[in-house]
Order: sequence, then C-alpha cells, then structure tokens
Amino acid sequence: MEPVDGAPQAHLAARFADVGGKRPRDGGEVDDSRVRGMERGDPREAKRRGMGFVTEDRQGQGIVPPLSVAENLGLASLKRNTHVGLVNRREQRKQARKMIEDLNIRTPGPEQEIRFLSGGNQQKTVIGKWLLADTKVLIMDEPTRGIDVGAKVEIYELMNELTENGAGILMISSDLPEVLGMSDRILVMSGGRITGELSVEEANGENVMELATQGSETAVE
Repeated sequence: MEPVDGAPQAHLAARFADVGGKRPRDGGEVDDSRVRGMERGDPREAKRRGMGFVTEDRQGQGIVPPLSVAENLGLASLKRNTHVGLVNRREQRKQARKMIEDLNIRTPGPEQEIRFLSGGNQQKTVIGKWLLADTKVLIMDEPTRGIDVGAKVEIYELMNELTENGAGILMISSDLPEVLGMSDRILVMSGGRITGELSVEEANGENVMELATQGSETAVE
C-alpha cells in the first residue's frame, strides 16, 4: 500500500497495471496457478486468468458514461455474452439485475445511463463488472476516492466479503486510515522502491510514514 500522495503512488499504480497486463513487466511473478505464466503485457490474458483492475480514474477509464448500468456491468464479460458478433442483451440484463441486487447498486434500473449515478454506485458497478468476469485477483487503485462516507463503508464491506470468499485484493491507497483499517499486509514504497513490509498487527501511522519517507530499498521476501 502507498500511504502518501505524489510520484511514489503513481509508480506503484503503474507497477500494478503491469501485473494486470497493461504494460510489459520488468520482472517478478505471481505465485498462483491461475495467473502464473504471463510473459508479456496482455490485458486479455490477464483477464482470462482471473485478474481485474479497478482504476483510480473512474470517470475516464472505469466506466463508459453514455452507456447503461447493464452495459457497463457487462463490459468485462462481453465475449461470453456475444455470439456471431451479436450481444445477448436479455442475458446481459439478467446478469446485471442480479449484480445490482447483490451489490446494492442504487439505480432506477439496469437501463439507466451510468453517468447519472452517484460516485459510490458507479464504483460498485465497476467492481461488479469484474465480478461478472469471474475475477479472482482484483487490483484496486484508490477504491474509495471521490465517494461519500456511506458508500465507502459499503465498498469496504464488499472488499472484506470478497477476500473471505477466497479472492485476492491488491489495494493502492493514499488514505492512511484506509490502509491501516483494510490491510492484512502492507508494503510501503518511497521513490518507487519498496522500503518495508508490515503486518497489520505491527503497522501504525508512525512506522508506515517513517518507511514512506525513506530513500533506500528494503528487500522484501
């Protein structure tokens, strides 16, 4: 997790984008049979292996504002609902209705244009998009930025439910209380380098900020 604003956070987000296949990776590996073996940047392959990326830029990259809630929910699983180039709209709406109910997305209906929803409900739609694609490893960049307190709680509850059901979440956050409250393990970066790893039991605001301001790299196994 990155607990401070600025360039280090951007560097970490870029690294996680690499894991998702957005850019060629420099090195490293993910020790999981479902995602192991990706040798080059390939978002389609990352998605096929069960990885999803919730971007920080919800308006610019997370949603397609003119499209409906149902269409946005179906973006990551579009291929599954497409036959000979035609989208099965009935099945798409059926899946959307269930996800709207499961995630408590407040919308007049699946045909509502997503641009008219609140930030929190847009964010739940973005997460739901990846859940419909059977995502098992979800990379979340600033998952609660720009949403109200009530929606934040709902996002936190959803994240906890996902991990309890076996999903893995990599969260990037500049909100220190969020990092301390949501993490099982915290990796701190400074100047684009990992400066320390903390368990949730030993992490506090002071030692996280101390690591965040270091300039040298600490090896993390």
